[in-house]
Amino acid sequence: MSAENAEPNPDFVQSLGPALAGNPPLDAQHPRQTLSDVARATGLTRATARRFLLTLAELGYVRTDGAAFALTPRVLELGYAYLSSLTLPEIAGPHLEALSAAVRESSSVSILDGDDVVYVARVAVSRIMTVSISIGTRFPAYATSMGRVLLAGLPNDDLDAYFARSSFTDLTGRTVVTAEGLREHLVATRAAGYCIVDQELEVGLRSLAAPIRDPDGHVVAAVNISTPAARYSLDELTARLVPPLRRTAAAIDTDLVRVGTTRGRAQA
Repeated sequence: MSAENAEPNPDFVQSLGPALAGNPPLDAQHPRQTLSDVARATGLTRATARRFLLTLAELGYVRTDGAAFALTPRVLELGYAYLSSLTLPEIAGPHLEALSAAVRESSSVSILDGDDVVYVARVAVSRIMTVSISIGTRFPAYATSMGRVLLAGLPNDDLDAYFARSSFTDLTGRTVVTAEGLREHLVATRAAGYCIVDQELEVGLRSLAAPIRDPDGHVVAAVNISTPAARYSLDELTARLVPPLRRTAAAIDTDLVRVGTTRGRAQA
């Protein structure tokens, strides 16, 4: 049955769906929004948006001065419970610290969530993007080195489904925007065991990533290094940064295996 002909889910709250889908109305680029702004961004009526916002304010997730609304730090609790339950950020943290100290560049770990990468661990040496990156930041997978590593690690059926539902926007004038072109990059990523993306997410930014695998060998995350494009040529990037990146990925893999083995013994 096609999506157009699918029966609506009777348990789906129609008014809540637009508020949570797509880009959130309150984020780093829009920290304070009026009621009209929120209604317009979500497609909700002013009355519905007002009820949602006042409910969130009552619960402590939103604050208001009567004219505009803004998130409070309490919203971090919503994602922290999930992130803190993961072993991966705890294991990756020390390795990212060591990697960033060795190469003097920012490094991160992300997972695939839908069609986006989500940052779950990060060590920032300097800010090199116009958008501030923190735990929970999302970027489209197709335009990022970590995203391509994660897509390359998908089973073929899942990858075909991704291409069937996805479209690609040229973000910088250099972004790969065809399915054929992206598939070629993913094949190369699988073969090489790492990926380099040259200014496809943001002009002036290059990044390289390698896969992180669970004890069964499945790609569950990616680790990257990001650097200003002017700092290294592509050849220098490959020669100087790929080896420590891959060593870091292998070290995280080893720790994941160790933790998995320890847990398995504890449960036996």
